[in-house]
Amino acid sequence: MDITDRLFLATVEFFAGDARRIQHFTKVHAFARLLGHEEGLDERTQFILECAAIVHDTGIRPAEAKYGKNNGALQEQEGPACARRLLEPLVVEPDIVERVCYLVGHHHTYANMDGADYQILVEADFLVNLHEDHESEKAVRAALDRIFRTKSGRNLCRTMFGLRD
Repeated sequence: MDITDRLFLATVEFFAGDARRIQHFTKVHAFARLLGHEEGLDERTQFILECAAIVHDTGIRPAEAKYGKNNGALQEQEGPACARRLLEPLVVEPDIVERVCYLVGHHHTYANMDGADYQILVEADFLVNLHEDHESEKAVRAALDRIFRTKSGRNLCRTMFGLRD
């Protein structure tokens, strides 16, 4: 079993009893994996992206426990520590742990996205959230224009939501 599989199972355990959140990160991971491959990411960046996609929402539980809510800012605040606890036992290189924690701590910040891993993580999360939140075509188009920058992400968004130019 590779590291991403072990991280996936550890994150399922982290969210035990919360099938909705497990389903969410599963879908984000699947889209991130696909988009990373389509965009031709190198192996290291692809690995970082997939790890971040798996643990991106781990800040939800501690945010709810501490503050009674889990908005994006609180997820970014609380998520990196949880991600670190899940990643470090898997003997992942420290610089990879740091990058994944950075992505977890910024995945609701849409300015100054500083790498393909960051951009694709945000796009994958948007693809899932737009569907799960039953967003209107107008909202999908706004996200497509404002958030999506990769060719594969833009194409997938258009196809998934049946948008015509």
